[in-house]
Amino acid sequence: MGRTNVFVIGMDEENLRTLNEVPHAEEYRFHPLLSVEELQHGEIAVADLLEKAEKELDAFDGTVDAIVGYWDFPVSTLVPILAERYGTRATSLESVVKCEHKYWSRLEQRKVIEEHPRFALVDLEGDPEPPEGMRFPMWLKPVKSYSSELAFGVADEEEFRRAVAEIRRGVARIGRPFEFVLDRLDLPPEIAEAGGQACLAEESLSGVQAAVEGYVYDGEVTVYGVLDSINYPDTPCFMRHQYPSALPEPVVLRLKDVSKRVIEQVGLDWATFSIEYFYDAANDEIGLLEINPRHSQSHAELFEFVDGVPNHHCMLSLALGRDPRLPYRKGPYEVAAKWYHRQFADGVVRRAPTREEVERVEREIPGVRVVVKAKEGQRLSEMPGQDSYSYELTHVFVGADSEEEMREKYDRCLAMLPYEFGEE
Repeated sequence: MGRTNVFVIGMDEENLRTLNEVPHAEEYRFHPLLSVEELQHGEIAVADLLEKAEKELDAFDGTVDAIVGYWDFPVSTLVPILAERYGTRATSLESVVKCEHKYWSRLEQRKVIEEHPRFALVDLEGDPEPPEGMRFPMWLKPVKSYSSELAFGVADEEEFRRAVAEIRRGVARIGRPFEFVLDRLDLPPEIAEAGGQACLAEESLSGVQAAVEGYVYDGEVTVYGVLDSINYPDTPCFMRHQYPSALPEPVVLRLKDVSKRVIEQVGLDWATFSIEYFYDAANDEIGLLEINPRHSQSHAELFEFVDGVPNHHCMLSLALGRDPRLPYRKGPYEVAAKWYHRQFADGVVRRAPTREEVERVEREIPGVRVVVKAKEGQRLSEMPGQDSYSYELTHVFVGADSEEEMREKYDRCLAMLPYEFGEE
């Protein structure tokens, strides 16, 4: 009997290693479909990407058993489009777009929960004005963006105007190709009018951040993990994702309940999801930040370290029509985190950690995996997919038996992975 052919859109070396550690990996043959560079750099030509993907799939001498992806737009929308054409299992394109169009997502959330901020569209034409009835501080962001690109926290009208100007200049890079996707759907009038190049204002949420991971198997929503997202002090930039969450159990149960209601409302099925939240302990309030219609590949190793299986397993099982039930606390460590080693000033990388240095770290410190993101000779501001405030140098995955031990391992890693920077 031949192996199952799984086409992975934007398959990268970092995740291939984790894919090969899922249960029954020996039964799968993973095929790359489109490169990360094609999918994330410059303006995203969705029509061209679809055509290229279809040519590769049509030319494949074998069965196309599953088409999957773990990246944000355009991968998240390419999966259901291609799945419909090739008869593989995936959620509907409409359910994905209801999550990814930030304005549509808020309108859907408002129908079933109260745990969301005030929000309104901002007119990008003429002189921008803060929406009536909304208070600073607030966030401005395109209704569709990649990662935190063009997302700005603003504290007053001057910052508001500057942010609108930045968004106006850059919104087309993702917004225009997103409209190609919107054109495939029968949209509600308010979404059709907004389009894919609109700007959304949301009152700022406060508190600690958390993420809820889950999946929908044949209409049944399951939450399998809650994680903490910890920022660098006084910034909106992630320092680490940590699993399991340290939030009180009653709060975790509320996060799970809100997640199930919004996922049922948007209609996801046969799909994974990751929802980001804030929890304000002083007021005991939950605020939903955004719904991602895919699991977070950033969390894959964390579930492997703590529960024994990476969450890629859920994505693969659902695409093949299988119950993706995960083990619980069967991994080798009590706690795990993905750390983001960042630089907050621009510069040129004069020296980056070598492959030999990375291998030495992974060999000498148990429960550690390292991915170098900034390459020698690269200007940090020219790296793709960065947020508006910082630049990612290294991803460090750490499993440990306590948070203290995890911090010690991370500090040892940084000491063994030197960088040097210059201006030119």
